[in-house]
Amino acid sequence: MNIRAFFALKMADQVVRRLSDHADTLCAYDRNMEVHWVDSESYHLTLSFLGDISLSQVERLERLCREQLADVEPFQVQLDSVDYFQVSRRLAVIAALSDGSDELMGLHRQAVRIAASAGVRHEEADFRPHVTLGRLGADNGFQPPEEWPALDLMFPASSVVLYQSKPGANGSIYTPLFEVPLHYGLQRARYA
Repeated sequence: MNIRAFFALKMADQVVRRLSDHADTLCAYDRNMEVHWVDSESYHLTLSFLGDISLSQVERLERLCREQLADVEPFQVQLDSVDYFQVSRRLAVIAALSDGSDELMGLHRQAVRIAASAGVRHEEADFRPHVTLGRLGADNGFQPPEEWPALDLMFPASSVVLYQSKPGANGSIYTPLFEVPLHYGLQRARYA
């Protein structure tokens, strides 16, 4: 049996609420009501979309994550812009984007390497870590604004989660399969 899965960072409740308020202001740009706005309970920052994987690969992914992320320390992620872009031939999204910090992009690259080590074959040529706020078909009449409303949110990257994605009546349903906390190193923890 195969499942659809992706790596992501969870977001704190207060950040989710503020981002949800920001998404509400973006509804004004959905003049033709084409956007399927994501329920804020499903917000997460996608690190790497794996596509279809087997249950045995989930076990390998968890083992590899625990081993290879053991030395990754928590860090701050900044969401500083919103954009509309196509993610596949059939799907476009409105998403909150990060500043592309070295730590975040490094964690993204690690997630890709972990997936490859577990035998997961996937391509992410132009992937950008993001929080999906709304989805719409790639063939749409949506007109993004010349300038999106300003966004400036910070949240801690404190764990990596592998989620299963299942289609639901009102969008995808995300179920956490495992979570790997990020820890401060022994030296840093001693002086913190």
